[in-house]
Amino acid sequence: MLTSNIKSIMKERKVTIRAMVADTGLSGDTISRARKDQISMCSLGTLGIMAKYLGCKIKDLFDED
Repeated sequence: MLTSNIKSIMKERKVTIRAMVADTGLSGDTISRARKDQISMCSLGTLGIMAKYLGCKIKDLFDED
């Protein structure tokens, strides 16, 4: 199972969902799902956008339990 690190990365970088929506064009629902361990429901393209915005690699967005 994949566990999302997006919430902690966003908190660490002081990024809000609202800012991420405005800057990336991703929907708030998509970002919320990714933050709530539903990261496997996101496409690779979406994960790429999130990783680029957060300044990390896609693999950093999640851990495997």
